[in-house]
Amino acid sequence: MSKKTYSDIDLPQALALSQRPDTVLVDVRESWEFEEFNEGGINIPLAEIREKRPLVAPYQAIVVICTNGVRSKVAAMDYCRVPEWADKQIYHVRGGIIESE
Repeated sequence: MSKKTYSDIDLPQALALSQRPDTVLVDVRESWEFEEFNEGGINIPLAEIREKRPLVAPYQAIVVICTNGVRSKVAAMDYCRVPEWADKQIYHVRGGIIESE
């Protein structure tokens, strides 16, 4: 069985993908950061991604974003480890939100 990995994408690709009904954009920054500025999607702080998995489970594709790509990479790797999610597409926004500013 091959180890599941995520795909690196850039912010414009992420925003285009997040328009699809089967895709969710997950911002893993802290709530205050999300309130200050966000690219949409749902906010699940990195510390809560395991307990909040049911929120993203219905989607076929998950796009994970944070400020600079560090926390989102951790989250993307974690999502790749969920056995029942083997058929999902996991995307990681390379460079995060900063990249776009």
